[in-house]
Amino acid sequence: MAWLFALSAAGAVLLWAISLGRILSFTSPSCLPPSPGFLAPLRGDRRSRNVLLVVAHPDDESMFFAPTILFLKSKGHNIHILCMSQGNADGLGITRKEELYHACDTLKIPREQVEVLDHPKLQDGFHEKWDHGLLAELTMEHVQLWAIDTIMTFDSYGVSGHPNHQDVHHGIRKLLQLNGQGNIEVWQLASLNILRKYIGPVDIWLSSLISSSSKQAIYTLVNNSPSKSYEAMAAHRSQWVW
Repeated sequence: MAWLFALSAAGAVLLWAISLGRILSFTSPSCLPPSPGFLAPLRGDRRSRNVLLVVAHPDDESMFFAPTILFLKSKGHNIHILCMSQGNADGLGITRKEELYHACDTLKIPREQVEVLDHPKLQDGFHEKWDHGLLAELTMEHVQLWAIDTIMTFDSYGVSGHPNHQDVHHGIRKLLQLNGQGNIEVWQLASLNILRKYIGPVDIWLSSLISSSSKQAIYTLVNNSPSKSYEAMAAHRSQWVW
């Protein structure tokens, strides 16, 4: 039985290496399937977009959305970040806010295009219930301020299952209901099960298959420079606790 275990382990390592090689073979952050349907040019042949990334806490942008940010930057889109709280659950709100600015420096997002809120009704915490109408209102203010045409945010599970992430999702849905003109395009980050989260580069094969065969508009963004994501997350030193 020992030889069977060794063979299985060797096969897993080989698959992992091949998968990583495929990712690194991309010459730049890429989209699968390659389709003009994802962030297609706007009216008037304006190719660059004003994208608003809406998150709940400092470090969300690096931990969950760094590949998205790197892809958008590679395509020349203009990125803004709206963070709905300072992440003050442990009393580190001011520190975490500064860490977010440092992470954005790494990701080449100007500080004047980053807003971190500290609203009394939107405080960080697993037991904090955020008002969806208020989230929609605050987001719309920044949509108008920055002439936003595209929003990126969490899906209904919120990747990690944090209720603040989930409330941000529902807040954006509320905004879409209130925005009768329908002139804002919204994309959500798909939450994956725990197996797909932790098989690393091996998931590139499954993601490619799902993206290509799905009847919904699903795309996989391939980050061929994981070190940049690591560098951005490293700016959040207060969160490196485990």
